[in-house]
Amino acid sequence: MTNSKYNNPIIPGFHPDPSICRNGKDYYLVTSSFEYFPGVPIYHSRDLIHWEHIGYCLTRFSQLFLHKAPCSGGIWAPTIRFHNNTFYMTTTNHSDRGNFYVFAKDPAGEWSDPVWVDQGGIDPSLFFDDDGRVYYTSTGKIKGQSGIVQSEIDIATGKRLTPVRFLWEGSGGCAPEGPHLYKFNNRYYLMIAEGGTEYGHMETVARSYSPWGPFESSPGNPILTHRNRKGYPIQGVGHADLVQAHDGSFWGVCLGFRYTRKYFHHLGRETFLVPVVFNEEGWPVFNGNGTVDMEMEAKCLPEQVFHSEILKDDFNSDHLQRYWNFLRNPYQGTWSLTERRGYLVLHGSALTMSDVDSPAFIGKRQEHFNCEVKTNMEFYPEKNGEEAGITVYLNSEQHYDFFIARMGGKCQLAIRRVVGDMCYIASKEDILAKPVILSISADKYEYTFSYGYGKDSVKALNTARTQFVSTEASILGFVGVYFGLYATGNGKRCTVPAYFDWFEYNVLE
Repeated sequence: MTNSKYNNPIIPGFHPDPSICRNGKDYYLVTSSFEYFPGVPIYHSRDLIHWEHIGYCLTRFSQLFLHKAPCSGGIWAPTIRFHNNTFYMTTTNHSDRGNFYVFAKDPAGEWSDPVWVDQGGIDPSLFFDDDGRVYYTSTGKIKGQSGIVQSEIDIATGKRLTPVRFLWEGSGGCAPEGPHLYKFNNRYYLMIAEGGTEYGHMETVARSYSPWGPFESSPGNPILTHRNRKGYPIQGVGHADLVQAHDGSFWGVCLGFRYTRKYFHHLGRETFLVPVVFNEEGWPVFNGNGTVDMEMEAKCLPEQVFHSEILKDDFNSDHLQRYWNFLRNPYQGTWSLTERRGYLVLHGSALTMSDVDSPAFIGKRQEHFNCEVKTNMEFYPEKNGEEAGITVYLNSEQHYDFFIARMGGKCQLAIRRVVGDMCYIASKEDILAKPVILSISADKYEYTFSYGYGKDSVKALNTARTQFVSTEASILGFVGVYFGLYATGNGKRCTVPAYFDWFEYNVLE
């Protein structure tokens, strides 16, 4: 180990509910994906600080059914574990059949079809004990008592081998959830999240000599929280997971969010890394004082940096780059990379960005406060209502659309703001029938929408506030902002396609 400094978050932007495991000197991490497809992004690291996006656990419709899943529905709180040369990922499809797990020998390859588990609640976790028994832990309610529940399962079939039993109600905070069971020094530790995934969020722990309890609550609870750290840039920390590194040190990953003004946050809940030690009484202590810092100083593993993901897509491949996601399961025929070589082609359906469905859309997470996205597009709409462009998208009720459309018989460039039940065109301007570059630059507080017919001819058209695409301005939940390319016929299928020549994401901070 070496003394080192690193910056949090280790995986910025919408990457909530992190879970981590180790195979030798390799580390793997997964996060929630909600209504986006493919589901459950998976990352690889060799130093716990630098992470490479290697794929997704759920890439097929047979694994992930999201048809008309509500905003912030779909996949909640995965857990990843490694046992007997096999990786297991368990999660909840909150919009389908509930809890299941998939498995793979190669975490960057294809994962199995779901094995469904007859245990309710959310936030499931797997624990493989030394005697070969496998425990399935989740939230639940038994005889009116809410908290953490568990059963023993057959890992080959998912069948329960015992009744579901109640384990622990938590330390007194609301919403006990996100359980993980571990075994250290012949004791079983049950670590959970409490307080709700908001400003009162926290992590707590209990222990027992049996996986069934009774569990003794730590006198140091909560072991991780920022609920009394008003004004600090990181808030809402919790929903943690532990890993013991190959050098024997312990680390925790957790979620948190960075706010802008007045506690608004729009990037979503992000993934943070915290050193952990066990004190003389045998309880885990996060960062010495139960907090997370933007800049951390710790004894770290030797640094191993991966090459950054290419943030310009020329659409020259037959496959989308890994950072692209669809909204729910995409409909066949709405997109293509082969129809016109070197272009992403979107065929606008009747669906819009305000529909709880799967419009013609691909999106990439916004991962930095200060950034810029650009695309060069060709779109020559023939009928009123046909439109295509780029969107700042939080959910179906909160998005800013920057688009070309035929309106009143003319081809125009426009900006639409959708905030709750308010929807209006903020700006519009006549545009030439030629390829146009659309650009959105962002800082903590505003998005600026610009366009031009070449890189040197850029004209700013309007701005919009980040706070109105924030979680606090929403009733729909748990995701973060995406930048997306889209097309729609606004109730009818577009008669002409939209062609996107390239897309780039530039970090400005």
